[in-house]
Amino acid sequence: MNEATQTISDRIQDKLDDLTRAERQLALSILENYPASGLGPLTALAKDANVSVPTVARMVQKLGYKGYPDFQSELREELRAKAKSPIAKHDTWAGAAPSEHLLNRFTTAVIDNIRLTMGQIDPVKFDEACGLIADQSHHLFIIGGRVTHTLAEYFYLHMQVIRPNLTHVQSTSNTWPHYLLNAKKGDVFVIFDVRRYENNTLKLAEMAHARGARIILFTDQWRSPVHHLAEISLSCRIIVPSAWDSATTTMLLIETMISSVQNLNWSETKERMETLEDMFDQTKLFRKFT
Repeated sequence: MNEATQTISDRIQDKLDDLTRAERQLALSILENYPASGLGPLTALAKDANVSVPTVARMVQKLGYKGYPDFQSELREELRAKAKSPIAKHDTWAGAAPSEHLLNRFTTAVIDNIRLTMGQIDPVKFDEACGLIADQSHHLFIIGGRVTHTLAEYFYLHMQVIRPNLTHVQSTSNTWPHYLLNAKKGDVFVIFDVRRYENNTLKLAEMAHARGARIILFTDQWRSPVHHLAEISLSCRIIVPSAWDSATTTMLLIETMISSVQNLNWSETKERMETLEDMFDQTKLFRKFT
């Protein structure tokens, strides 16, 4: 992404791995309530993040600003530019509900998540990930955690139709080491890990990486520790007005990836689909209306 078009959030994401522990703590605090968190006094930001004032000063310089006033000035410009876009006009998505209703606030948050996520996804890396997943010469392992296993299962269900030679693994199960017995160099592991990052998932990724596996990671804007092992990381914004994080943006990427992978091997995928439909007909799994 061109530096001139980068948001402050983009800059923070790019620098996360280069920050000290305290600076990273500050960065995550800013992202947690972005952009409002950067609009107050420097001392208030330091207090909210539980870091020192010099830590704030050092981090904004690492982001490329002369100081905190320069940082705030660009943040305000960013907010003014955002206010000009149609997406930020506070339209009422649910027409019968007031603009402050949760239906509308939640929808606005999800749309912001999608916009910010798509702004930093590298299409070349995304296509590379799809190519690795479509490559049937290597086994495909799909791994989810306590909550993300639902996303992993959805992805696996579609990949079952598109290609052979794959396994669904739940890192929360004590049987996952058994699956690693079959993992070989070049095999592809698609791993879902969002906050709160799971120790089992990290250990599984470490062991798979040690066996020469290639890792594709679906994570959040703060990035799972698996990020350091992954060949490709797809970071999704997940913040919504809820005690729970949102999976909408991650699901959007998953469904886009399913569409891409099916097209890469369409002739074989089509044949598998036709065979599966014939099986459904024979088992009378689905009701027919004609």
